[in-house]
Amino acid sequence: MQTAMTYVQLDPRLSAACQPTPVMQPQWLAVNTELAEFLGVPEALCGTDAGAEIFAGNRVPDWAQPHALAYAGHQFANYVPQLGDGRAVLLTEVIAADGERYDIQLKGSGRTPYSRGGDGRAPIGPVLREYVLSEAMYRLGVPTTRALAAVATGELVHREEALPGAVITRVAKSHLRVGTAQFVLAYKDRALLQKFADYVIQRHYPACADAEQSYLALLQAVIDKQAQLIAKWMSLGFIHGVMNTDNMTLSGETIDYGPCAFMEAYDPQTVFSFIDRRGRYMYQNQPPIAMWNLARFAETLLPLISDDKDQAINAATSAVQEFESVYQNYYWQQMTAKIGLTPDHSDAQALVEDFLGLLEQHSVDFTLAFRALGDADTTRFATLFNQPQQWQAWYQRWQDALPDDFDPQQLQTINPAFIPRNHLVEQLIDEAVNEGSLTRFNRLNQALREPFNEREEYADLMRPAQADEAVTRTFCGT
Repeated sequence: MQTAMTYVQLDPRLSAACQPTPVMQPQWLAVNTELAEFLGVPEALCGTDAGAEIFAGNRVPDWAQPHALAYAGHQFANYVPQLGDGRAVLLTEVIAADGERYDIQLKGSGRTPYSRGGDGRAPIGPVLREYVLSEAMYRLGVPTTRALAAVATGELVHREEALPGAVITRVAKSHLRVGTAQFVLAYKDRALLQKFADYVIQRHYPACADAEQSYLALLQAVIDKQAQLIAKWMSLGFIHGVMNTDNMTLSGETIDYGPCAFMEAYDPQTVFSFIDRRGRYMYQNQPPIAMWNLARFAETLLPLISDDKDQAINAATSAVQEFESVYQNYYWQQMTAKIGLTPDHSDAQALVEDFLGLLEQHSVDFTLAFRALGDADTTRFATLFNQPQQWQAWYQRWQDALPDDFDPQQLQTINPAFIPRNHLVEQLIDEAVNEGSLTRFNRLNQALREPFNEREEYADLMRPAQADEAVTRTFCGT
């Protein structure tokens, strides 16, 4: 296991050394052996008592140097100057099998200097949710943090009620966020800001170091990564739910699976998060919110982009304004591919827009509708609509637009059969909390390992929630 801590050596103001708080009775919930092998985690730590002790925070191995990271952030547009890892510690950085550097972080491992009065713990529900959602997103081809391990603590966590506690081990290319850059900027120390920006370039965007204006190139690179990421979210009906600047990574990975959910019946105004009372982070708002967050990142780089403030503002503004066109390019690549066309087809965008209009008008499930386009006939597709005339005209237009050599099965490699539907996640959490069973958790994880491979034994996991199963509000779980 090749470890080497770099970020915490950058400046003592950016993190705080701290130890995980031991728990009463560590017990394995899940371990990702494939990811462990990729990271070089010793096999002796996977599923063993020794591993449970480490991934619960009871024992700190000699390869770990636990630190909580500092950051700031705009939360629902309100700036908070100091947030930081209030219930997480970075154990170490590893060089994985692909030669790249990854963070290994415990989440739910107890209080840190940034806990702000919290207990630093996590209930089992949010841990299982993050495990399922992050691994599903990885399998769906979305840049994301990943889950290495989940361990029950044998202790209760007190929220609105007492709940079993757990710790998740999260893996990311880094945990550096827009909010991290905001925290650095607040010191008004140009040398520190430059050191931080150089670190981000060296770790994530080394090509920017050779650019004529490396810090402007960094901004453009992060904009490009985030445009790709949000386009992927939108193409899958994923709603993050809490797109604060401290939840947007500079690496372009999805992070912090709190009140997130996948949309079922297509509605651009879908909101799940209980705390998002005004719909700031609804499905259709995700691209403009990403652009808003990127403007906040651009502000942190102004002192480095140019010594002339006006020139810096103009250059950064132009870069941020490019987000819309860059995003649209990635979005239409994703969405037209979902119907077997390319963005340059004369009718492709109109077909997508009209199809989404049909889904919204008739409250049709987003995932199943696109999946059914890959069937050899229209039997399953027709069942999604109440009346044939609701879809037949569009379907014929689509058929006429397809190339002669089109194979409908190619769409089944693009449009998933399985997503972690919200009611399924809630059911597995209820089972774990109330029955102490992981049967539903393990079964859903198994189905989601191959989300594009439709299998009869998991057919029930494809259907949308029934009326009595529907989950319309989600919670951060902090």
